[in-house]
Amino acid sequence: MTSGRSDLIDLTLALHATTSRAVRVSETGDDSKAVWVPLSECEMVKKPGGLVVVTMPEWLALSKGFI
Repeated sequence: MTSGRSDLIDLTLALHATTSRAVRVSETGDDSKAVWVPLSECEMVKKPGGLVVVTMPEWLALSKGFI
């Protein structure tokens, strides 16, 4: 039986770069702290002001240092 709890997390992040396979994002907008996240593991929605909402599994957000 599952707990009914989703392991997905939504994060509003600064967008630094995109490729066909990954997105480079950070919490602060500081390029030196930006990390690549594979698009195969997340969904991204662009927002105004260079921001994106990225939905990813909690384990990935943890491994990338977002939580």
